[in-house]
Amino acid sequence: MSFSGKATYGAGVDLPEIAEDVSDIIGLVSPFETPLLAHLGDGKRPAFSTVHEWVEDTLMPNTDVINQTTFTPSATTATAITVTNGVRFQAGDLVRPGNASEVMQVTSVAGNVLTAVRGYGGTTASTLTNTLRVTILGNASLEGADAAPARFTNRVRKANYTQIFASTVEVTGTMQAVRQHGIADELDYQKQERLRELLRDLENCVINGTAPSAAQIGNASTRRSMNGLIRQIGTNQFVPGVGNFPAGGGAGTDLNENLINTAMRMAWEQSSGRIDTIVVNSAQKRRINQFIPTSSRNYMGDSRKLSDIVSIYESDYGVCKVILTRWMPSDTVLLLDSSRVEVLPLSGRSFQFKPLAQTGDAMAGQVLGEYTLEFRNENAHALIRGLTST
Repeated sequence: MSFSGKATYGAGVDLPEIAEDVSDIIGLVSPFETPLLAHLGDGKRPAFSTVHEWVEDTLMPNTDVINQTTFTPSATTATAITVTNGVRFQAGDLVRPGNASEVMQVTSVAGNVLTAVRGYGGTTASTLTNTLRVTILGNASLEGADAAPARFTNRVRKANYTQIFASTVEVTGTMQAVRQHGIADELDYQKQERLRELLRDLENCVINGTAPSAAQIGNASTRRSMNGLIRQIGTNQFVPGVGNFPAGGGAGTDLNENLINTAMRMAWEQSSGRIDTIVVNSAQKRRINQFIPTSSRNYMGDSRKLSDIVSIYESDYGVCKVILTRWMPSDTVLLLDSSRVEVLPLSGRSFQFKPLAQTGDAMAGQVLGEYTLEFRNENAHALIRGLTST
């Protein structure tokens, strides 16, 4: 016998007699994480102009290269040697050509031509070649000699530009007044959502941003934007198998330890710091995880947990935290000395909500902030691109 009493479905399929049951939890699926910003932390100071500048300096270089194809009388006995930058040398310098055991002593410098004593101190003369790197070991001054001319380097200014990140929020008075599922205050909720979007965009621009090619400070028709990390690395930008940079695994473009260590070494040779951050997308993160051989992966039987992840990579050239971010190009790896990287707000312009004038039955405002990237000593960092991204 079927039921004939009062039931939930008796009034119709729309259940008009029953209160709605809607969870007070709102599911947000769009990615908004900013792991690189979290790793770098807040800047130690704000910027004070839309053009943010900083000053960089270097020590006098102690290396150069030979710029000579013909040696007289021969490459092992020539005493007149042309280099690319003669200003780096002075009389009394002890110089080692390449990795040879020979030491040469510079006796005079005329422009880019060095006059040198070969096989100084009984060392064996080596064969010189064009583009051979020469290293200044140090200078041997004569006792009682007059002071040599002063030598110095010129400091240089570097700059980046602030970029405004803004998003408008507008909610009607009615929308603010009605009761809603999962939200106590619609205006506050919209502020939070727009702030998440702007933080996501800030991290993306810190990595990939590009300033306009002209009118960088902006004008009525040109929007001011910052140069990101990738844009500012010029010296240590590598492609597997190109130039002196080795090929990778697989077909030559798979990321492997040799590529990482070679890039870190080349940056280490040019700077006083150490790379401590590796920034990658998911494809290259999986490659780094594969640095651990299958036989060495950690399985903990008690918890039934298999560990196949590299979060810290330690090499001779630095201990690096591996940062996985969605906003890195999939074929690129960034190698950073994070002590030389700062994301700075313009003074008084960190992310905030500014109400706009109310012109009707609505509340409106802007979530906005203005930021720039200070990226010091670009040759202390490195970038590998052209990697297999699948």
